[in-house]
Amino acid sequence: EARLTAASTELMEDLDKDTVEMVSNYDETKKEPTVFPAKFPNLLCNGSSGIAVGMATNIPPHNLNELVQATLFVLDHPQATIEEIMRLMPGPDFPTGGVICGYRGIREAYHTGRGKLILRALIRAEEMEEGSDKYRLVVDEVPYNVNKSRLIEQIADLINSKTLTGIADLRDESDKDGLRIVMELKRGEIAEVVLNQLYKFSDLQVTFGCNMLALDKGLPRLMTVKHMIAAWIEHRVEVVRRRTRFELNKAEARAHIVEGY
Repeated sequence: EARLTAASTELMEDLDKDTVEMVSNYDETKKEPTVFPAKFPNLLCNGSSGIAVGMATNIPPHNLNELVQATLFVLDHPQATIEEIMRLMPGPDFPTGGVICGYRGIREAYHTGRGKLILRALIRAEEMEEGSDKYRLVVDEVPYNVNKSRLIEQIADLINSKTLTGIADLRDESDKDGLRIVMELKRGEIAEVVLNQLYKFSDLQVTFGCNMLALDKGLPRLMTVKHMIAAWIEHRVEVVRRRTRFELNKAEARAHIVEGY
């Protein structure tokens, strides 16, 4: 069972109108769809992570508004280049926030299907007292797929093992308003130096390896961002065609009864 959001129910609209192929489930008691008749390109919107042997996939999530704009552009301009798509959808949009360092990894992933993104937490340095040389580092956003509790444990271990010597206190001040991890620095410590050490030794900086592998017509393919959008458009056209054919057959059967011959 799963509790679905309003947006996810849109993925299954018209499922009962013969829009997609149905196959038997694991014990052949029911039928299940091979793919949903998705109303939006969910694979790029939600991302995906798979661990099949030799076929691992890692697709980053994207902003729905940007993705829809890019999809409409490809629909109107089938010859669109990836550069033109990137003007509308500049890069992935991770739900946990954070910062993507540099553009090269995004460009590689979009053009070839493979690329490495360097994700950093969103951290700011604050002066603890006016005019003092004591600072604190405040983490407001963490990289995608990084567990907050595990991250705090990791930083605490680095402090205990003396790998990080500039941090005096570490606190989790997260509440209903959002995430907040506070690290008080020792007097005279330079915030930028401690920050660089944290990026180097902890998960405040991680690498997200994009591997845009997806099943297209039953075959695994490494796809560029344009291929993925084009494949969804093709799928959607087929869904609308099958739905129309289903409704026409239903209307013709009804007309046959109403006309009485």
